[in-house]
Amino acid sequence: MADTFQLEVATPDRLLVKEQVREAQIPAARGYIGVLPEHSPFLELLGIGELTYVTEGRRSAGLAVAGGFVEVLPDRVRVLAERAERAEEIDVERARRALERAEQRLKNPLEGKVDIARALNAMKRAQARLRASELRQRG
Repeated sequence: MADTFQLEVATPDRLLVKEQVREAQIPAARGYIGVLPEHSPFLELLGIGELTYVTEGRRSAGLAVAGGFVEVLPDRVRVLAERAERAEEIDVERARRALERAEQRLKNPLEGKVDIARALNAMKRAQARLRASELRQRG
């Protein structure tokens, strides 16, 4: 039985991760998916959240991702994300401001024209960015 699998995370602009990992937690549209080597194949919509993984050297790492697809095969996982940021790339203050704006819009949805679904997505993206940056600080 294999100890690792290849994890690839890409956006339309760039490849963010391509390395051997021991495990990954991926935010799917219907909840988080835990993946280990030799997982059964499937294709799933990518949700909004923090994608975390443990490298071959047992280092934990994370990214904030939003939208796209996840392809799981026994020896590799491909994440094609609309948006993704490595933890070290995240501007924490900007993410906090985005979270505050989204929360404010949701507190008063009747004031002005507030697209609730859009505000919820903005809030989820900001929360994922903050969680990913916290993982880096702990790590």
